[in-house]
Amino acid sequence: MDTTGAELARENAALKAELAVARAKASEDAALIAQQKLRIAKLERQVFGQRSERSARLIDQLALTFEELEAGATEDELAAEKAVAQTMTIAGFTRKRPERITFPDHLPRERVVIDPPAACECCGSARLRKLGEDVTRTLETTPRQWKVIETVREKFTCRDCEKISQAPAPFHVIARGWAGASLLAMIMFEKFGQHQPLNRQAERYALEGVPIALSTMADAVGSVCTVLEPLIRLVENHVMAAERLHGDDSVLQRHAERMIVMV
Repeated sequence: MDTTGAELARENAALKAELAVARAKASEDAALIAQQKLRIAKLERQVFGQRSERSARLIDQLALTFEELEAGATEDELAAEKAVAQTMTIAGFTRKRPERITFPDHLPRERVVIDPPAACECCGSARLRKLGEDVTRTLETTPRQWKVIETVREKFTCRDCEKISQAPAPFHVIARGWAGASLLAMIMFEKFGQHQPLNRQAERYALEGVPIALSTMADAVGSVCTVLEPLIRLVENHVMAAERLHGDDSVLQRHAERMIVMV
C-alpha cells in the first residue's frame, strides 16, 4: 500500500472512531435521561400513592425503555473501544457508572487460587516469597437442578409368625405426592407472588427438560390451597379482630383475578 493509501486508511479509521465515540456518548445521555424519568415516576408514585393502575404501567414501560437504552449504551461503548483501538489519534470513551456493585455478606464464598509462578519472570530464580494477593470477586449462580427422590420402604417378614413389617409411608403435602414441598412452594410463589400464570410456568419447565401438564399443576394449586385453608383462616381471624382496618383498591387483586381466568 502506498503512502496515500495508508493515510486514507488512517483517516478513515479516525473518522469511524470519532463516529463511534459520538454514538456512545449519545447513547449514554439517552440512557441517563431514561433513568432519571424512571426515578421521577417512582418518586411521584411514592408521594401521591398508588392511585391507579396507569401509573404502575407507566413505571413498567419506563423501566423497559431504560433497560433497552442501558444495554444499547454498553454495546456502543464497546464498539467505540474497538474503533479507538484502531487509531492513536482519537481519545477513548468510558461510561460513568456511579452505581457500585456490592455483594451481600450472606452469600457463601468460594475461594479459587490460581497456581503461582514457579520462577521469577525476570531472572528465572525459584526463590520467591509471597508479597500479597489481588482478589477479583465475581457473582455466579448455579442453574436450577431437577431431581427425582425415590423413597424406598423395605418390607420384612417375620420368620416366626410370617407377619409383614414395613416403615410407614412418608408425609406428602398433597395427595399422591408427585411434587415435593420445595416444588410446590415454587409453583405457588410464582403464581401468586410473581403473577406468573401456570401455563407460563409449564412452558419454562418444559424447556428445562421437565414437562408437567397444566392440569396437573392446577390440581396441585387447588390441593395446596386446601391444605393452607386453616392457616388462612387463622390469619383472617387475627386481622379481622383489629379495632380498625385500612384498605385500598389494590391492583394486586385484579392481577390475581386475571391469572385465575388465564389458568
